[in-house]
Amino acid sequence: MGLGVFIHKADSIYDDSPAKHYQFPSQYLGRASGCLGDWIIYYEPTKVPNTRGYYAVAKVSEIVPDPSKQDHFLVLIEPGSYLPFPRPVSLTVEGEYVEHGLLSPDGKLTGRAQSAVRPLSDEDFYRILDIGLGEETSVLPREANEPRAFEFDEPQTPFTHEFERGRISILSTRAVRDRVFREVVLRAYDARCAISGIKLINGGGRAEVEAAHIQPVANDGPDIVNNGLALSGTVHWMFDRGLISLGDDLEVLVSRQANDQGAVRALINSTGHALPTIRPSDRPHPSFLRWHRDYCFKQ
Repeated sequence: MGLGVFIHKADSIYDDSPAKHYQFPSQYLGRASGCLGDWIIYYEPTKVPNTRGYYAVAKVSEIVPDPSKQDHFLVLIEPGSYLPFPRPVSLTVEGEYVEHGLLSPDGKLTGRAQSAVRPLSDEDFYRILDIGLGEETSVLPREANEPRAFEFDEPQTPFTHEFERGRISILSTRAVRDRVFREVVLRAYDARCAISGIKLINGGGRAEVEAAHIQPVANDGPDIVNNGLALSGTVHWMFDRGLISLGDDLEVLVSRQANDQGAVRALINSTGHALPTIRPSDRPHPSFLRWHRDYCFKQ
């Protein structure tokens, strides 16, 4: 087992679905196999505008031959392990490369930075993780009884393999995953309800909207922004109970079983469609919308 970095682009020519699988040519099989059973960090090159750098973490479950393309393989991601970073991490932070393994002994960037699949040291992995999963923003103030992802206010503990490997268990805790998912989804919609279009921030700086999973976690829905919607409390309640849904074109659908059609439609913004995400690549994925229509929406 070993940690790694997988390069992924939103406009990739490969058949990638980061929360489910990652496609790669056979030349990377050895490196990918080194990550089997362990965690990887996704990286999107930042030279193109609006790209994210290191943007998510996931766990490699299996590696299988790609049945659809010769000399290619698929890394299968362990269900429920994918977790986006609320704060994507640039290749450099304050002038320093965060992935030290890319540097030569004299501190210069090497060709390893171009490798689509590459190993990652424990030190580099946790450095990136600490930045990406750091403090919440003021839009999401910490609640008294909710744990933080990492305790930055404590004195820095000397790095040891055993200590850092023990910390990784926090990536699987539901409280941390819910908090991270909420921040990522609210940022994608600028803290605005995707259905009503209303944006409300309370006196403490907390956004009124909630992060809704389109396909619930209980039904194997991943914590990926494309499986999320920012919804106000009432709209979230209706969505979870199948009284409203979305078409693939994001048209808001209202169930015939809603007892007050007029009141429901009054909550929908004037376009009749869910608001677009700030980044087009963050929009709801059709597969999750289809799941909601098929298994939740009351026709």
